[in-house]
Amino acid sequence: MREFTGTGVSPGVGVGRVRVMTGTVPVPPAEPFTGDRVAETARALAALEDVARELESRAAAAGGETHDVLAAQALMARDPDLAGEVTVGVSAGLSAARAVYESFGFYRELLGGSGAYISARVADLDDVRDRTVARLMAFAVPGVPDADDEHYVLITQDLAPADLALLDPERCVAFVTEEGGPIGHTAILARAMGIPAIVACAGALEVPDGAYVLADGASGTLVLDPDPARIERARAAEKARAEAVGSAAGPGRTKDGWSVPLLANVGGPKDIQPALDNGAEGVGLFRSEYLFLDEAVPPSEEQQIAAYRAVLEAFPRVVVRVLDAGADKPLSFLPPAAVEPNPALGERGLRLLRRHPDVLRGQLRALAKAAEGLPADRLRVMAPMVTDAEEARVFTRACREAGIQQAGIMIEVPAAAVRAHDIAEEVDFFSLGTNDLAQYVFAVDRQVSSLTRLQNPWRPALLDLMAHAAKAATEAGKGCGVCGEAAADPVMACVLAGLGVTSLSMSSPSLPLVRAALAAHTYAECQEAARAARAARTAGAARAAARSALPALETLGL
Repeated sequence: MREFTGTGVSPGVGVGRVRVMTGTVPVPPAEPFTGDRVAETARALAALEDVARELESRAAAAGGETHDVLAAQALMARDPDLAGEVTVGVSAGLSAARAVYESFGFYRELLGGSGAYISARVADLDDVRDRTVARLMAFAVPGVPDADDEHYVLITQDLAPADLALLDPERCVAFVTEEGGPIGHTAILARAMGIPAIVACAGALEVPDGAYVLADGASGTLVLDPDPARIERARAAEKARAEAVGSAAGPGRTKDGWSVPLLANVGGPKDIQPALDNGAEGVGLFRSEYLFLDEAVPPSEEQQIAAYRAVLEAFPRVVVRVLDAGADKPLSFLPPAAVEPNPALGERGLRLLRRHPDVLRGQLRALAKAAEGLPADRLRVMAPMVTDAEEARVFTRACREAGIQQAGIMIEVPAAAVRAHDIAEEVDFFSLGTNDLAQYVFAVDRQVSSLTRLQNPWRPALLDLMAHAAKAATEAGKGCGVCGEAAADPVMACVLAGLGVTSLSMSSPSLPLVRAALAAHTYAECQEAARAARAARTAGAARAAARSALPALETLGL
């Protein structure tokens, strides 16, 4: 047997023959184009539109979170600024394929232009580019291979959401990628689809096509030519996880009854049923920008009220994040003041809304109307990208003026975490956005796959900041939740509870296993796991130390 280790991002065990997904779209030659430039421009724009339609078709068939990601990719293909760049390129003497390639390269590097941002993830952007270039050069786009096997394990360098949407979970029993990270779209969608998955698995492409392997999405281990005993142990762990999930019901709490409400991250009414099916006690992150992404102008107040009301009526507790526009979530009607060389450090979230106060007032008014007649504490509204107490005060005042009683902020900026005790005096609650907080703490762009090892929630520096913010909230008598992907890790969930976090919000499919992990441990054990993790010097050591303090993990198959 030979083992490869990556990051398990979707638990489960897959055993079968390998199907390798390889191949790349060639870089178009930079030779001058001497033909009809008008016709060549039309050909380029038609290819972009064809790709947009294909992505929309796959989005409609996929539904759920996959729909949102693919719909966003379709918007990339239709971006008017991109079309303008392509037109200029062909006019300057480039072929259609080369003009598309260079135009995407421009946006890939700058992640912005003409007041709009085009990329939700660099990998997603590259996928749209490659699909368009392949059409123009008459190349086949590398995609999910045809497999006659009843069960197969897919291995690839990376897996675009558009290809992931085509996987049949009944046949593809797991997938493994050499690149990617735990907070990328591939990992998030794999959990939503229930496909065991491992990412950032170095050397995985050395496994030959047709080889017999075991892929364990919980441990992150890929085993070549596993013996029956190894498969039996993995299956037993998987069975233990299933039994633990089946036996853990009701509200989130530790073995000795310490309450840790388990909430769902949602993007709108369509996500209500999956959240209910998985036992969500409420919504910890309503990503309201998903109601706006496809719009040239903001949705009407009536449309907003209807969407908010549907979610508010379904749950006893709903935390809505006001528009988190800018950087990786462009909204055409909310442009930044100027082209930004680094949009992740530019006008995002509350910073952008303060330049467009009418949009913020309109959204808060719609939220207040949606909550009319419901219990006063049901609606909670928070602002993203808050830096200091002054910004928190401005947002809280805007909420109060709209008639909203519970106003909070997301802690994603390190300065906000460090001075959380100041901010706690201005708001009613915190929510830790671990994805962005890690990005800014470690100076690591979330979209650079080669640096995903640094974008790790187990790094002790991040644990220290989260503990500091949670302590500030506790001392002020306020709640401090977590709504980043870190909450979906059952082991990390126990550590977060031990750090003093008062609620956990995650993608709906992650809720049952997190509930089981909490229910199997006492609050004292969670606190000891948190202390042990913070005392470590590396992310790997922190995770190992936490596991050693959580004795029931092995019986849970974790």
